[in-house]
Amino acid sequence: MKRFSKTAAAAVSAVLVLQSLPVTGTIYAADAGKEILVTGFEDDGASKFTKRGDDDTSVIEKSTEKPHSGDACMAVTGRSEGWNGPALVLSDLGCEPGVRYIASAWVKTQWYNECKLSLQYTDADGEQHYSNLSKAISQGEWVKIPDTKFSFSADMKDVQIYIESNDKVDLYVDDFSLTEGPSYSIQKDIPSLKDVYSGYFKVGTAVTAAELAPNATKDLIRKHFNSLTLGNELKPENMLDQKACQKYLKENDDNTVPQVRLQGSAKIILDFAKENNIPVRGHTLVWHSQTPTWFFKDDYTMDGDWVSKDVMLKRMENYIKGVFEVIEAEYSDIDFYAWDVVNEAFDDNTAGPRNPGVYEDYRGDSAWVKVFGDNSFIKYAFKYARQYAPAETKLYYNDYNEYMTEKQNSIIKLVKELAADNLIDGIGMQSHLDVRKGSDAFPSASHYAMGMKNFVDVAKELNLDLQVTELDATLDKSCLNEAGFQTQAKYYSDIMDVIVKYKDYISAVVFWGTTDDQSWRVEGLPLLFNEDYTAKPCFDSIIDGIEYVEPPVTTPKVTTTKAVTTTTEAVVTTKNGLVTTTGSKLTPTKKGDMTCDGKVDVSDAVLIARYIAEDRNAVVTDQGLANADIDETKGVGEGDLTMVLKAIAKMIILN
Repeated sequence: MKRFSKTAAAAVSAVLVLQSLPVTGTIYAADAGKEILVTGFEDDGASKFTKRGDDDTSVIEKSTEKPHSGDACMAVTGRSEGWNGPALVLSDLGCEPGVRYIASAWVKTQWYNECKLSLQYTDADGEQHYSNLSKAISQGEWVKIPDTKFSFSADMKDVQIYIESNDKVDLYVDDFSLTEGPSYSIQKDIPSLKDVYSGYFKVGTAVTAAELAPNATKDLIRKHFNSLTLGNELKPENMLDQKACQKYLKENDDNTVPQVRLQGSAKIILDFAKENNIPVRGHTLVWHSQTPTWFFKDDYTMDGDWVSKDVMLKRMENYIKGVFEVIEAEYSDIDFYAWDVVNEAFDDNTAGPRNPGVYEDYRGDSAWVKVFGDNSFIKYAFKYARQYAPAETKLYYNDYNEYMTEKQNSIIKLVKELAADNLIDGIGMQSHLDVRKGSDAFPSASHYAMGMKNFVDVAKELNLDLQVTELDATLDKSCLNEAGFQTQAKYYSDIMDVIVKYKDYISAVVFWGTTDDQSWRVEGLPLLFNEDYTAKPCFDSIIDGIEYVEPPVTTPKVTTTKAVTTTTEAVVTTKNGLVTTTGSKLTPTKKGDMTCDGKVDVSDAVLIARYIAEDRNAVVTDQGLANADIDETKGVGEGDLTMVLKAIAKMIILN
């Protein structure tokens, strides 16, 4: 198949070899690994931490009581709640949006306790958000909360990281570390997935607001994907406003109109989609999970009685109506081309309705079934979605383990009933798969093919659509090596062969995440890209053999203005955000000396490589461009880099 040129990448790799650096396809920032706060608390490290607000009763101080190492640690005593604990306000430490940070700590509690490193921030609407980043369990001994990577965006204010535990026991912290992580940039010399499959179906990804924070993640999405799913931000727990629900009930004496809003975290992703004209899959309206139990209770409180079926139907209708109204009001220009109306309604073991109950008590239980007694709520959900969704939005039933025979039969039966009333447009096959060790993959590619064929037959019969909505494929922990990645690549290739075979019935294939380290199944490294945004073997395996037409290269608009020099006029062009001078009339002061330091060395080769790679952080002057244009072609390119590399290796002499 046709591939993009890899000349530039090879040149960059050559530069890295000259610098005796590992060649990973990534250019690291000069300050990667810079220490933000690294302390064993022998110093005043404990004074950098604060309590988590006025209601936090913690006493935070230096202690010499059995530290993990050295002579001291940090003691956190007097805690009245598990969320009480030591916090760091990141802005006070000079941390910046879009930068990747790495944090770790050793922790100890009095007895068995789950200790968590967590992130807190305030969105643009003033609402606070909390997420657990990593954890470790202490049973009275020191344990390490492992190295944890995180970022935050400019839309997130008052960002803090903090340490908490399940119970309010005394907590001890030692050997705390917060450093900058390496700065990554994406590979630009590989094909775009959305271009490769442009004649087949949309290719999408799922992302959370925190995951979107690094600039490289934004670049990765822009390059490869033309569909975006919000990982959590459109789920009921994030769309429902409990206080507003209770206020509306009090003011209107109406228990059936739940109040819906878009949180700032959702707006971060939707703004990105809008700015880049990326269509969005809505996920999800009705689900047993990530829907607060108070939504099903009198007075919208956990202690209230379960409401009646009639009340819940009205709440469901008004909730679905509210979701579509708030999105239309703020993001009418985003193409919400699909919505998962109902998600995961069938039990894996029985292929029938889930057990009635509270999701928080047992992950398989459903409050919907608790109120309705069965899955009869599903048809109402689709009825209301059809009534209030935009006419161009397609409606889907979405589920996992959808290739298991009994469960699939239940899904097909449901879909036929909904299609008879024109309430559904398609089926979402989540496709959370397991490569395992290869020979024991679940499902096998042939098993997956049989499941997809059954859905395709239904799609043909009922004129419906299929979408692969949450694709990832984990490896066994013993196979996280080169051989395992090749096995994963073969499996991905076989699965995509099945999907391509039925391309006429599939409108989108969505991968559930961007890079392995951000995946919800990170232990099995299930995605197409490594932590450093380089493509894995499975990326190559799913584009091999796919014929596509490379999109035309657009020529930058050229305007004439005065160059920032003291000499003469030059032609200025914009190159992906870098304002540079090409075809300058400046006379070179020293050929190859792009840094203008009077010599030609590795730093010039690195700067030329960064310029070719369109690194927006590269500082390039007009004189540097004149010096680097060695072969006197129009503009600085790969030929000039090659000549500088030869000069450094003393293969040629630049006059």
